[in-house]
Amino acid sequence: MALIHLTGITRHFKNGEVRTEVLKGINLTVKKGEFVSIMGPSGSGKSTLLNLIGCLDRPSSGKYLLADTQVEKMGDSKLAEVRNKFIGFVFQGFHLLPNLDAQANVELPLIYRGMGSKKRHQLSLKALEAVGLLDRKHHKPSQLSGGEQQRVAIARAIAGEPEVILADEPTGALDSKNGHNIMEIFQRLNKERGLTIVQVTHQENIAKYSDRIINIFDGEVENEEIFSDLNKLEVQQ
Repeated sequence: MALIHLTGITRHFKNGEVRTEVLKGINLTVKKGEFVSIMGPSGSGKSTLLNLIGCLDRPSSGKYLLADTQVEKMGDSKLAEVRNKFIGFVFQGFHLLPNLDAQANVELPLIYRGMGSKKRHQLSLKALEAVGLLDRKHHKPSQLSGGEQQRVAIARAIAGEPEVILADEPTGALDSKNGHNIMEIFQRLNKERGLTIVQVTHQENIAKYSDRIINIFDGEVENEEIFSDLNKLEVQQ
């Protein structure tokens, strides 16, 4: 079943009379339960593509179906509702609030949903347990390592039980060991919970943890690579 389906997606930006074509007719399907990586050189359009998938931006033309719902023509409030219901975000820079402990950071998006405190507490503790940080729930970001902060960010992304996780360079600020730990968490969430994950990365060894790599160049899909479980095992050794 296709969860994400893009057809003929373009995106251009204008600065005065200068028009820059960033995405040029992207066709892309991501099935429910897939783990997909998007790779490409700087300026290739990979982050723009992720923003469109995440309903943070709209395409200039083309059609976007998310869980069979057409989203590219939605208004801002409806797009925000779709993001809140369907999508969890993980960024390179963690984006944790320094004055809140881990559990409070995880609960924050749930507050915006209007969720009651009892349910928020249950979901936040479940999410922290899933990333191995239940014992650090009362620690503030300054008391956590970079790898632990990213794990809190992942817990925040999954606490609302979204359909898809979108990750923009999730290991970019981490050392090699912590980067691989984050990928192992993603793999576990993908396999055990059936979470659909789409990540942007410039690191080939990180991309190979996924099921499929989409290589884009100059705003177009250049090629795709599919990885078996054996391929992934070789990467991790």
